[in-house]
Amino acid sequence: MGSPLPPPMSRDASHTRGFRRAHWSRREFLRNSANSALGLTGIALLPGCDDATAPVAPAAPGGPPEVRRYSTLGRSGVRIPDISFGGWGLDGDERLVRHALERGISHFDTAGGYAEGRSERTLGRALAGDRPRVTLATKVVAKADATRDAIMGALESSLRRLGTDYVDVYFNHAVNDIARIRNPEWLEFVALAKRQGKIRASGMSGHSGRLTECVDAAIDDDHTDVFLLAHNYANEPGFWGSAQRFKDRFTGGFDFVAYQPELPRLMRRAREADLGVMVMKTRRGARYNDLSDHVVPGGSEAQAAFRWVLSNSDVHGLVVTMDKPEVIDEYLGASGARTASLADTERLVAYEARNSGWLCQPGCAACTDACPASVDVAGTLRTRMYAQDYGRPEIARTEYAALGAPAAACLGCRSSACVGACPAGIDIPRLARRTHRALG
Repeated sequence: MGSPLPPPMSRDASHTRGFRRAHWSRREFLRNSANSALGLTGIALLPGCDDATAPVAPAAPGGPPEVRRYSTLGRSGVRIPDISFGGWGLDGDERLVRHALERGISHFDTAGGYAEGRSERTLGRALAGDRPRVTLATKVVAKADATRDAIMGALESSLRRLGTDYVDVYFNHAVNDIARIRNPEWLEFVALAKRQGKIRASGMSGHSGRLTECVDAAIDDDHTDVFLLAHNYANEPGFWGSAQRFKDRFTGGFDFVAYQPELPRLMRRAREADLGVMVMKTRRGARYNDLSDHVVPGGSEAQAAFRWVLSNSDVHGLVVTMDKPEVIDEYLGASGARTASLADTERLVAYEARNSGWLCQPGCAACTDACPASVDVAGTLRTRMYAQDYGRPEIARTEYAALGAPAAACLGCRSSACVGACPAGIDIPRLARRTHRALG
C-alpha cells in the first residue's frame, strides 16, 4: 500500500475580479504576455513572489508526487495535508481514494448529500482498516429551525456510511444565514456530539453572498473550530497588485477589480483566534483550457492557483475535488508551496483572459438585489459551473432542481434590471437562460 504517511509536523490573510477586454485578440494577448514574461531577467519580483521562474515543487528523485507539508487546524488538533481530497464527485471509485492515500493525502472531505450518500460509502469502504491514519470531515445543511435530534440523526447516518464511530470535523454546510450558526439546537448538538466522541471539531463551510458576515459572527460567538471557505487568488490583494503591474507593463487593455476584500481579513482573524482555516473553490471555475500557445515555466494553471492560496500564511490547507489518479499527481505538484511566482501570476492572468465572461465569483452577491423575480443568480451560475466546467451535468441537474429551477423566470423576463449588475461583466440574462434550458 505504499510507505506510511510522513509524521505530523508542527503548525507554524467585496468582490473580486473582473477584467474586461480592450483591443487585443486573445491569441495576441497570450503570445505577447508570454514572450514578455519569458524575456524578463533581473526583474524586480512582484508582491508575493520569490522566484520569477519557480518550478513545480518536485517529488523525491525518481519518486512520485506526494504531500510535502502538513499542519494542524488550530485548537481542534486535527492534522491535515496542505492539499486534501474533496469527495464532491466521488461515486464508487475506491482505487482513486487509495491512490490519494498512497501519495500522502490523509484528509478526506465529503458530505452526506454528495452523490446521495455514495461518496461517504465509497470513502468508508476504501479507508476500512486505515482510520487511524486519516482524518475525515463531512457536512450537513442544518438550517435555522433544525432540531438537535434531527442533526444528530444526520450525523449518525453519515457515520454508518463512512464505517466509523466519529468524524474529525463536522461542518454546518453552505452557511449563508447567521441564524443557522446561532441556532441553539445546533449549539446543543455540537456540545453533545463532542461529549459523546462522535465529532472532534465543529465547522462552518460557506461560499454564498453573506459569507463574510457569517464568518465574523462565528468568530465572535466562538462556537466554531474550523472554517471551510470559498477562496482563490481573486480574493488575494497580492495577486491583483501583481496582476496590475503585469497589466501596466504588458497588457494595457484590462481593468482589474478586486472582490470580497474582507475575506483575507477574516481568515487572519480566524487564524489569530487559533481556529482552523481551510479553503475550497481555489481553481476559480476549474475550467480546463488549452494554453499550449501560452508557454511559461512553472506548471499548470491548477498548480499556480494552489500556490497562490497556499502562500497565504493564514490558510492551513485547501480541499479540491479529485477525479483521476493523474489529476491527484498534478495537484500534488503544488504541495509544499509557500510562495507564488511571476510565472504563476502570468498563467492565472491568461486563465482569466480565457474565462472572464462566465466566471461567477463565490461570495460576491453583487447581483442579489437586482432581479425583480428574486432569481438565485449565483446559485444558478454555480450549477452552470458544475455542468460545463466540472463536467458533471448529472450533479448539476440535481443541484439546480434543489434551487427550485429559479431561472425559469428568466425565459420570459423583459426587465433589464440585472444587466450590468455583475462587476465582472457577466451577461446574466444569457447565461441564466442557457442554464435553465440545459438543466431545468
